[in-house]
Amino acid sequence: MITNTDKENLIMKKMQKPAAFLMAALLAAVSLSACSSPSTAPSAETTAASSDAGSSASGTSAAETTADKSYKIAMVLDSSISDGGWGASCYQAMVNAAAESGWETVYTDNVATADYTTVMTDYAELGYDLIFAPGNQYTDAVKQVAEEYPEIKFILLNGTVETENITSVLPDAKQIGYMAGALAGLMSKTGNIGFIGGMELDTTKAKLENYEKAAQKINPDIKVSSAYAGSFSDTAKGKEIASSMISTYDVDIMFGDASAVDTGAREALAGLDGRYDIGQPGDLGSAEDKVIICSVVTDNAALVKACMEDVEKDTFGGRTIYGDLSNGCLSVGTFSSQVPKDIQDEYLKIVEEIKAGIFIQ
Repeated sequence: MITNTDKENLIMKKMQKPAAFLMAALLAAVSLSACSSPSTAPSAETTAASSDAGSSASGTSAAETTADKSYKIAMVLDSSISDGGWGASCYQAMVNAAAESGWETVYTDNVATADYTTVMTDYAELGYDLIFAPGNQYTDAVKQVAEEYPEIKFILLNGTVETENITSVLPDAKQIGYMAGALAGLMSKTGNIGFIGGMELDTTKAKLENYEKAAQKINPDIKVSSAYAGSFSDTAKGKEIASSMISTYDVDIMFGDASAVDTGAREALAGLDGRYDIGQPGDLGSAEDKVIICSVVTDNAALVKACMEDVEKDTFGGRTIYGDLSNGCLSVGTFSSQVPKDIQDEYLKIVEEIKAGIFIQ
């Protein structure tokens, strides 16, 4: 979450604006603090800047290094960094990329939709080099703040915006859907599988569409139940939807694209024999896991790091960086012992077919 020093700097910067904005400045600083979860990790993950770091136009007040200065990245998140799913994975991706690149990190999580713009504006006012928005739902806020602060750079994960100070990073939703659907088709005993989305975003709908196609390529008679939670943070809603799919449609394999909502779905599956979940975007399971049988792993750290390198080289913006099986940004996670060896082997062959573009033509 944002540090006390940053809050003080923010107030000082805004006090330099016309008096009419003073109250808004104070309220914004309080709001930014309130949006942060008090139970999360320490407020800033700091690493020494790399020796070859270049200069940035943003003018941050980070510690000087043997090069010009260190760089800072901030993440704005509508769920929690400890949600056990999307939020946690994206936060860890930022931290890992920063550790490799020598950047400092800070975050604000549990941000309400109405506050996206306010929180991003506060980080822009503080001169952060990069603001990381980990989802398509932040698109409008990113576009608005990026236009108002052309010197600040923005990463939009699962976005499709390309401007001089916005780079979109886009894991291949089609391949993600194929990978999850193929495993669901191989593992389902009831012939009924489920999908839970957070919001009806284009990327989520693409994952669902290709999840269904892949599962039906394995088993033409398989049926897919799907629902949208209308949230990325409502754990109870995820548990409710999954429980309903299990009792009503005999769903035995679940896959979700809904962050903390997916955690709730796993709670519904826990303790039920033969009912499993496929994780994403991190490697969420283990060989001993009884619920998560495998994960579709997205290396968001590699995508974020590529953006950091562009900032350092002053070549940032105006493009989309794609991640798929061919460049290692998608991969298969750890198999649970619940997945028989023959199915593991068959699945890995299918993944190679997906990579080669010959699984579904």
